[in-house]
Amino acid sequence: MTSTSASVIVVLGVGPGLGMSVAHRFGKEGYAVALISRSADRHADYLSSLADVGVDAAAFTADAADPAQLRSAVNAARKHYGRIDVGYYGPAAMMSLAGDITTLSAADADSALRDVVPAVDFASLLLPEFTDRGDGGLLFAGGLSSVVPMPPLGGLALASAALRNYAITLHAALQPKGIYAGTITIGGLIDRGDIHRAMQASPDPFGSVDVATLNPDELADTVWRLYTERASAEAVVNALAA
Repeated sequence: MTSTSASVIVVLGVGPGLGMSVAHRFGKEGYAVALISRSADRHADYLSSLADVGVDAAAFTADAADPAQLRSAVNAARKHYGRIDVGYYGPAAMMSLAGDITTLSAADADSALRDVVPAVDFASLLLPEFTDRGDGGLLFAGGLSSVVPMPPLGGLALASAALRNYAITLHAALQPKGIYAGTITIGGLIDRGDIHRAMQASPDPFGSVDVATLNPDELADTVWRLYTERASAEAVVNALAA
């Protein structure tokens, strides 16, 4: 166990875009950072980039959709640092859920709503500790289809809406207890992110898509302000607006 007097953020579903920007943003403020993702082969580069700027970080491997793996990784992070103060949930959306909303089947809807289960599981692993201390935060990242009708996204819109509603309802329940919950709702492609990179490398499967790109460092600033100001349950960043 490497206990720390610093506050600790767990970044679940960390990737090269917003996840790492959130890690750097909180690390800049003196937080120790526990990274969790299912791609352990990328952890060395992530840890190196944080170490280069003096951020104390450790990485753990888990598929967020596997409850046993997720519990093991969160427990390992807590054992390593001795505490957890903030949880950021940012696993990539399942693009396979996208499709014409008018052809959505009951099975598709069931699959879409199950995509929110890991977020609830993650929160349940952190809330007892936060409740005991009367402080802490849960931060979520979701898509603009949760607030703006986007028929081609089909089940993805259902999953985004469910995640958003979960986050803002948590905010209402937890705010009186001194615990923050909130979500950043994002309309646009995130620079350096896996989806953005996939579209650049092989645009054909995505069709004729021309979507504005968002700077993940600026988005991470928004996440930081959400948590520290605690004035709102949501920030909407819409680069798709005309």
